[in-house]
Amino acid sequence: MKVIKGIVYLGVKTDKFEELYKFYKDTLKLEQDHFEPGFATFAMPNGDKVEIYGNNDPNAPNHDHFTTGPVAGFEVDNIEAARKELESKGIGFIGPIQGTNSRWAHFRGPDGNIYEIKQIKK
Repeated sequence: MKVIKGIVYLGVKTDKFEELYKFYKDTLKLEQDHFEPGFATFAMPNGDKVEIYGNNDPNAPNHDHFTTGPVAGFEVDNIEAARKELESKGIGFIGPIQGTNSRWAHFRGPDGNIYEIKQIKK
């Protein structure tokens, strides 16, 4: 995937830290700006942040209030191309691309949480 344009914030606490870390870094190609065992942050092109926390990892910052994964939308320029690329890397989508002005498609990440890619009509 060439460019994820951004999100305001995404924080996810997960039992599958390594899988999610690799997904963000290698599949979505997000830019890592911090890493320590059980905690990593990624910077979006517009400066927004994604943070992942290892569930029950003693090295991770305490985020006990993260009891379920949020659904966050990653903005893309071309939703059809982005979906096709993610599918080619084994990502399974939940239903078709939806919407008319803004369009989105939900998928399940390697950590079991639901996310979306979103193309915003401007």
